[in-house]
Amino acid sequence: MLAVSALIVALVLVHRPLGDYMAAVYSSTRHLRVERWIYRSIGADPDAEMRWTAYLRGVLAFSFVGVLFLYLLQRVQNHLPWSLGFDPITPDQAFNTAVSFVANTNWQSYSGEAAMGHLVQAGGLAVQNFVSAAVGMAVAVALVRGFARFRTGELGNFWADLVRGTIRVLLPISVLFAIVLVALGTIQNFSDIQQVQTLTGTDQSVTGGPVASQEAIKHLGTNGGGFYNANSAHPFSSPDAISNMLLIFLILVIPFSMPRTFGRMVGNVKQGWTIVAAMGVIWLAGVIAVTVVEHQAPGTASQLAGGSMEGKEQRFGEGASSLFAVSTTMTSTGAINSFHDSFQGLSGGVLIFGMVLGEVAPGGVGSGLYGMLMLAVIAVFISGLMVGRTPEYLGKKLGAREIKLAALYILVTPALVLGGTAYAMANGDGEEAMTNVGAHGFSEVLYAYASASNNNGSAFAGLGANTEFFNTTLGLCMLLGRFLPMVFVLALAGSLAEQRRVPVTAGTLRTHQPLFAGMLVASTVVVAGLTFFPALSLGPLAEGLAT
Repeated sequence: MLAVSALIVALVLVHRPLGDYMAAVYSSTRHLRVERWIYRSIGADPDAEMRWTAYLRGVLAFSFVGVLFLYLLQRVQNHLPWSLGFDPITPDQAFNTAVSFVANTNWQSYSGEAAMGHLVQAGGLAVQNFVSAAVGMAVAVALVRGFARFRTGELGNFWADLVRGTIRVLLPISVLFAIVLVALGTIQNFSDIQQVQTLTGTDQSVTGGPVASQEAIKHLGTNGGGFYNANSAHPFSSPDAISNMLLIFLILVIPFSMPRTFGRMVGNVKQGWTIVAAMGVIWLAGVIAVTVVEHQAPGTASQLAGGSMEGKEQRFGEGASSLFAVSTTMTSTGAINSFHDSFQGLSGGVLIFGMVLGEVAPGGVGSGLYGMLMLAVIAVFISGLMVGRTPEYLGKKLGAREIKLAALYILVTPALVLGGTAYAMANGDGEEAMTNVGAHGFSEVLYAYASASNNNGSAFAGLGANTEFFNTTLGLCMLLGRFLPMVFVLALAGSLAEQRRVPVTAGTLRTHQPLFAGMLVASTVVVAGLTFFPALSLGPLAEGLAT
């Protein structure tokens, strides 16, 4: 309780200054010298405004080049310096990994310390940790501009938003916290694989690397993945309880601060309070639920240990593991400090539910904000149906076009998650990859497609997903789950920006009050609940009720 309270206090203290700073960054007309150099090198005019179609082309073109570059880097890594003697990554796994990191998913079907050299890790994966997060923030800002602007179809400049988000927000914070992590004991070097003698007298291969720099942006950019297969449970990545809490703070700090940015840019900070309140309520409910279930796990061993310790790092225990697990699944981070496969059935259900909510509580960097705003559009529409009035949000009418775009956005991930899970189970590939049988085994497959389609990247860790089938299908889910929603977000932003301002009347819904925050929470939970309840019933709910 003290740890959660301290975390909430830290997030509250940072919320306003960081949110205001990001609003100033994306509203600025001034360009730093290094930014001008980047614009000249890529041939971009940062002052040229873009309509939503041009903005989308920039997002897709940049991401396509990123996938191609990262794929080729993995395929030729044995010819590169700092390869540590590793073989090139196989085509299907290289495709999966390239899509994963460009899509801000960071799903890994390999052990990082045993497959990737330092150049691929630092020059490929870590770079995508920065720019994929910056892409998500840029799309969110474009949607905010759609709400803030009137009678124009222009949403800003993608290249300017991308560069500013990277240079002015992500990079300085990451450098600062990488130094802090090194001071706490996280390693940062370019050493080769070393043979050390263990306490039992056996030899063990230990891989060094630029871990602190990757850990900082991996959590700050809600990327996930990990330099080591044990991820943030590895002592080289997270040496102690202080570093563990610091990493959780990094996961949540930008997603919980971006609603303030939204409020500042639309000229009404109370609107931002409503969004962050809805996010916070869902996140806190998830933390409480998982913590209680893990502490009250059945069985003699669990009772003697004070809770379920299977699959958890001894340094962190049930409490810090539960807090980390909920924070990483309710954002699109995917980093772990315990094996989610070892959580109790109902806890696993909460973790899956956090992802299938749409990664909005508080969600990923950028994607959490635009996801919650899309759900806010739905909540306003439902409210309008209740009173028989055309729905309005922030001075914009939500007509048939806007509601259709919001509905299509919401339908993307259920189609991918449920369709992918059904296909995997029907053709036998899913069952062959499961290490458990029955409801828990089904949860492993459901978790994998929920994680990939919602660009989370974490895994139940009990699924043998390094097969051509899973590398391909999960890669496609990550690709479609990232960029199809962006199409609908930017299309909605363009439609909103073209509208005239609707005057506020006595019948206008007050979307800055607690009542609407409650409606937003209810809409978010109900939409996901009705969609995924049958699948959850076959997996984590069945397992939890059986125990």
